[in-house]
Amino acid sequence: MSKKYTDEYKDTIVELYNSAKTLAELNSEYGLPKSTILTWIKKAKPIAVDNNKTITQADYQAMLKKMARIEEENEILKKAMAIFEKN
Repeated sequence: MSKKYTDEYKDTIVELYNSAKTLAELNSEYGLPKSTILTWIKKAKPIAVDNNKTITQADYQAMLKKMARIEEENEILKKAMAIFEKN
């Protein structure tokens, strides 16, 4: 059974890692599996999009999810328009 952690807690752990805490230290201090910490670090790592723009892996995944939802909504609207045009 997995535990649920708040985004604020995850961000704090990532900040601690980025400020020179090791995985072993974070593991022993907070009782978090190293794999969990590495996952949070990977999701928070900035990705260069443009010259002056970066986003995180989590932001990218959220955008993909939102884009898929919007594409689905557009398909539904297209089908609805076709039905109304017939009448």
